[in-house]
Amino acid sequence: MTDAATQSAALDVRLVVGLEIHVQLATATKMFCRCKLEFGAPPNTRVCPVCLGMPGSLPVMNRRAFELAVRTAMALDCTVARFTKWDRKSYYYPDLPKNYQISQYDLPLGSAGRLTIPSADGTKDIRVRRAHLEEDAGKLLHEGAGATSQVDLNRTGTPLLEIVTEPDLSSPQEVGDFGRELRRLVRHLGVSEANMQMGQMRLEPNINLVIRKDGAEYRTPIVECKNLNSFRHVEAAVEYEAKRQLAEWQKTGVTIETGSKSTRGWDPDRGVTFLQREKEEAHDYRYFPDPDLAPVVMDDAWLADIRATVCERPIARRARYVAELGLDAADADQIVEERANADLFEAAATALPGGKGARRLAKLLLSEGNKRANERGGLLADLPIAAGRWAEVVALLEGSKISATAAGTVIDELLTRDDAPEAIARAKGLIQTSDAADLAPLIEAVLADNPKAVADAAGPKGAKALGPLIGQVIKKSGGSANPKVVQELLKQKLGL
Repeated sequence: MTDAATQSAALDVRLVVGLEIHVQLATATKMFCRCKLEFGAPPNTRVCPVCLGMPGSLPVMNRRAFELAVRTAMALDCTVARFTKWDRKSYYYPDLPKNYQISQYDLPLGSAGRLTIPSADGTKDIRVRRAHLEEDAGKLLHEGAGATSQVDLNRTGTPLLEIVTEPDLSSPQEVGDFGRELRRLVRHLGVSEANMQMGQMRLEPNINLVIRKDGAEYRTPIVECKNLNSFRHVEAAVEYEAKRQLAEWQKTGVTIETGSKSTRGWDPDRGVTFLQREKEEAHDYRYFPDPDLAPVVMDDAWLADIRATVCERPIARRARYVAELGLDAADADQIVEERANADLFEAAATALPGGKGARRLAKLLLSEGNKRANERGGLLADLPIAAGRWAEVVALLEGSKISATAAGTVIDELLTRDDAPEAIARAKGLIQTSDAADLAPLIEAVLADNPKAVADAAGPKGAKALGPLIGQVIKKSGGSANPKVVQELLKQKLGL
């Protein structure tokens, strides 16, 4: 039983969730016309007779959108169809000007795939039932105090890749993890920006419960929660809906056999789902092949060209960083969040002398690098510091030539000039002194000037009391003394 559903001691309750995800593909123009895709353009200014469904207008498939969709299907380990066609999905809604949507019904471009997500036991494979292309509808605007609604058709015809999973998800956390992993994947593949605030990725969980009581099994009616554009919201909606369905079953006894599927919205302010309509079945849409579009036939050469563009999956990259480079799992997770950042990390790791220091490199990028990237409002990879320079800074740290604080100063200099990090450190007096002969007179002077600190170190606290003495030596050196070397020399001098 998951945390999502309230359970009775007499009940065994299992949450079952399948996901439908719509991903807007990163094309310059729409799916079946040449209208430009531009978020935030004035309403109804990016439209033409084709996307408005004017009589006599004919659609033409966007080849780029099809290739991006196939690339994603390949990355999801789907079987890619060599022959597929376009179908009309008929329904009326004010933001659908043709009164039908061009989609794929019985011959999707991808089927029988999977996506691996992290789990408490390591990883879990979630089966992907299908991936198909379709066009988006417009947008209804419910603004102002009046009772009327307005429609913006700029989004009509936007290429969407719909990915449908099997009902393999069993907790709100898994649902959120699937969405996060898919978002990383499509961004790594370069097929979508997947900006959820801009509606470029929307999740629709299909939720029901399997309840066992007194040897009998009951299944609650499936509920689809529509158009969620936040992982936090989708997790909260699944959590709430599981509780609501259990309470409803306990009250009415309605099951999947006696009830009906429904579509519900999510109210984030109240934290509840609300009924929108009874769920349609496939036959309600009266699918039939689109007579205006030719089927798509893929040959070996075309498939090979697309397969060559499929990159390493983020979860595999993350696992490799942990296993081969020794990164902490949390650091590896942050590194692979953006492909450009992961590429920068790998290039810098390759340049490390002797291949040593990958863990320190990751922490340097995630701390000092991200801090400066955030200040500039961009990605870590956007900073004007070459991968090789990051490796050189790490080499200075690994060799105890500079301190962590000094590294930050060197990085600030590298933002404005492409000089060797060691040359920068020397020019600014940041190179640490590690020679025992140079440090010995400084240590002698500090010991003579701080008898109480020496007595503390000789007492019960021992080496733990060396801090003030180490600080005094570093101060006397003008900040150049290597703290680790100073600590070891003090221990030797005091017999600790």
